[in-house]
Amino acid sequence: MIERWSPAAFAAWAVLLNGGLLAGVLLHSPLWALGWIPVAPFTLVGVFDTFQRQHTIQRNFPVLGRLRYLLESLRPEIRQYFIESDQEETPISREKRAIVYQRAKGQLDTLPFGTKRDVDQVGYEWINHSLMAVAPAPDADERRIRIGGPRCEQPYASSLLNISAMSYGSLSAKAILALGRGAALGGFSHNTGEGGLSPYHLEHGADLVWQVGTGYFGCRTLEGEFDPERFQEKARHDAVKMIELKLSQGAKPGHGGILPAAKVTDEIAEIRHVPKGRDVISPPSHAAFRTPIELLEFLDELRRLSGGKPVGFKLCVGSRREFFCIVKAMLETGLAPDFITVDGGEGGTGAAPLEFSNSVGAPANEGLSFIHNALLGAGLRDQVRIIAAGKITTGFHVVKKLALGADLTNSARAMMLAVGCIQAVKCNSNDCPVGVASHKPKYTRGLDVLSKSQRVLGFHRRTVEAVYELIAAAGLEDPDDLRPHHIYRRTDIGVIRTYSEIFAQLEPRVLVDGTPPAPFDRLWDAARADSFARA
Repeated sequence: MIERWSPAAFAAWAVLLNGGLLAGVLLHSPLWALGWIPVAPFTLVGVFDTFQRQHTIQRNFPVLGRLRYLLESLRPEIRQYFIESDQEETPISREKRAIVYQRAKGQLDTLPFGTKRDVDQVGYEWINHSLMAVAPAPDADERRIRIGGPRCEQPYASSLLNISAMSYGSLSAKAILALGRGAALGGFSHNTGEGGLSPYHLEHGADLVWQVGTGYFGCRTLEGEFDPERFQEKARHDAVKMIELKLSQGAKPGHGGILPAAKVTDEIAEIRHVPKGRDVISPPSHAAFRTPIELLEFLDELRRLSGGKPVGFKLCVGSRREFFCIVKAMLETGLAPDFITVDGGEGGTGAAPLEFSNSVGAPANEGLSFIHNALLGAGLRDQVRIIAAGKITTGFHVVKKLALGADLTNSARAMMLAVGCIQAVKCNSNDCPVGVASHKPKYTRGLDVLSKSQRVLGFHRRTVEAVYELIAAAGLEDPDDLRPHHIYRRTDIGVIRTYSEIFAQLEPRVLVDGTPPAPFDRLWDAARADSFARA
């Protein structure tokens, strides 16, 4: 047995043992045996480590081998607080987290001594200012974007920045309440996520975007099929302003989900309309439609059932040909969504397989540019609003999305940071230490809804103000004036290109009236309105 003990561990054990015995002798006490007390736990642990067969490092180095696992458990905190740089995206950089906290709390958010970024580094981006800069709009936070096409009877006036999809279940009740109250105070919308329309979303009267996913939570039969009557009952609630059908999300596009039976409480079962005590499955795709035309007809049915509210869908761009199938179906049927929300492969989630988070789905900028140009090339862009998501934390992020074709934006993780998230990256374990993504009372007890809702409001207001300041510095009057050529990117040493040069640009109606450039021509020819299969 001793052969497997490391010299250091054995020496430490010997020192403790002899030290304890020596203390007893020097004290001339009959209680000399108490000197064994500090040694006994190490001895027992060492014996256990030596004979266990699960961990090689502990078997070869008893007691001391456990230090490795202790240090490994502390690694994320050590790295975040002492090692990572201000610009390192893991997944949100310290610099961006700091600006969210500062704006949320109303603290000083200016930068002293100049930028910390290497402006000569490949990937550096900026917007050019104008010598004829204008004064920022004084009422920036009150400006609204109308969402609603020809078939929409209740159009919605949206803010430029809104809360992206986060379900009750993924977030705690207090986090949902804080987000909802902040949205209500600031007049911007709060997306429910696919987990259903919970009472926590409704409590403060915020404008809600009800997201319906593949599990049809809150509007389903017990067998998991879409239930029109249940949908109509909830969709006509005054607080629900828009309906978003989730086709895919950036963090795990094309991947379903499972909520274990142990997490299906009475409350969750009631909100989602699922049986208690059974695993709840979210399929990877929808059962209510199987073709592009059926998708548009289903959206039109949702619009009718909701009383004419704006209806759209959310996706992370995968197969570009399949999106062209939807575009062709729009042209053939005359049906179109009121809005499309574009997520990117960098999108966040409570839990996703590593391969899906890291390696599936187009990044937000590529997906956004493609969808904008596809609608433009088909002559449909003026009918459909585009909402962009994808790690939006600053005003410049919003400006970049608008320049690529978005009409407005959504943010999830920045809103979580405003509520108090410290990027502990424990969203999938129910051990979020600040109670944002945990349901354990010992963590949620510290989250104060009133103060955190004010921080959500503060972050939103100051970020929108920053957007209008950037636009004004560029000499523009309105976000609609932004174009891809306004954003610059260093693509190589000594090489600078605008977004209009990096991202392919289509002329209006070129897909239907002209000859689209490659590779749009090949993708367009291979698309069909009646099927997602290749023509």
